[in-house]
Amino acid sequence: MRHFFLFVTIILSITTSAQKKEISQARSDIKSRSNLEQAETSMRNLLKDSVNRQNIKIYETLANAVSAQYEVANEKLYLKEGYDTVAFFNTAHKMFIAYESLDSIDALPDKKGRIKPKYRKKNAEYLDKYRRNLYNGGLFFINKKNYESAYKLMDSYLDCAQQPLFEVNKYINDDQLASSAAFWTVVSGYKLNRPDSALKYHELALSNRNYRRRALQYLSDIYLIKGDTAKYIETLNLGFKENKKSKFFFLRLMDYYNGKNQLDKAMAIVDTALISDKDNVLFLFAKSNILLNMGSYQECVTVCDTILKKNNSFPDVYYNAGVSYLNLAIDLEKTTISKRKNRTQIIDYYKKSLPYMEKYREMCPNEKDKWAPSLYNIYLKLNMGRQFDEMNSILQNIHGKK
Repeated sequence: MRHFFLFVTIILSITTSAQKKEISQARSDIKSRSNLEQAETSMRNLLKDSVNRQNIKIYETLANAVSAQYEVANEKLYLKEGYDTVAFFNTAHKMFIAYESLDSIDALPDKKGRIKPKYRKKNAEYLDKYRRNLYNGGLFFINKKNYESAYKLMDSYLDCAQQPLFEVNKYINDDQLASSAAFWTVVSGYKLNRPDSALKYHELALSNRNYRRRALQYLSDIYLIKGDTAKYIETLNLGFKENKKSKFFFLRLMDYYNGKNQLDKAMAIVDTALISDKDNVLFLFAKSNILLNMGSYQECVTVCDTILKKNNSFPDVYYNAGVSYLNLAIDLEKTTISKRKNRTQIIDYYKKSLPYMEKYREMCPNEKDKWAPSLYNIYLKLNMGRQFDEMNSILQNIHGKK
């Protein structure tokens, strides 16, 4: 047993000596600004051994090796010498992570439970000068559509506010770029299809007045990806409330409420939108759709005619009006005890439907499934033999193909 302990002692002595040699070599390289990447790799390899996980000298040397790389790159960029911009920003990120790791070891309690960081104040002051480059790097990667790196740098920029290392800097209370950085994490998280990442700083992103509308747009889609329908609709309603003329929020609310047959809610949105812009053709068209679905056919026609006075090149408006008159005729046929008594009114509805439906056909010749059945009924009721035969032939071809 005595020989075993002696063997272990010898092995530990050799290991410690080799470790000290690696640290010494790395520090020498850092001082001479040579082999900096090798110095970094050497320290990272030492940290892979669990025995070294709390050796503050290794963490300090690693942080210094990375910061030396950053300073060399920064100087080259300042002097407009050739340097890889991507590598520069990635090195900035590595530097902050390295110093934060150092600080976590530096802040471990001593044997008496006291926490007295030795390096924190000096390192916080040093890093504060370069923190802006995390944000700049995030923007650089956004422009390159490298959303993975963009998120990484923006996240690191914002995370500084949570790090004990930077407590003295008070980033939480005094950072004009934080809400912008938060917005870009929303964008990057969305582009990466990582909803939880996108939502990490979403409240901060919404505090930015310049980006708030766009943030709400991204967030609504993010909740849709997550399958959180309640938050999706809540976000759309908030976006619509603040941006009543925005097509984005309006159209998605229309799609949802109409799809769920919640026509009263859809109409409430439309009426609110029209208060802000009573002549908006899109809003009026949406109202005509809701009225048609509600069975308020005469009101639908009135709205359609209002639209056509403003814009007569909107084919679906002709269709809505034509279908409304057609449905008025059909409903009257179904509910009238004596069809002969109201035949004049019924025929009048078919006659009124005709020009709208024919105009729709003219504008959308390929939409046969929509106009052919309607015109078939109209021509039949109005005893328009030649036109009826044409529609009958078209419908036979449609059904034959199906």
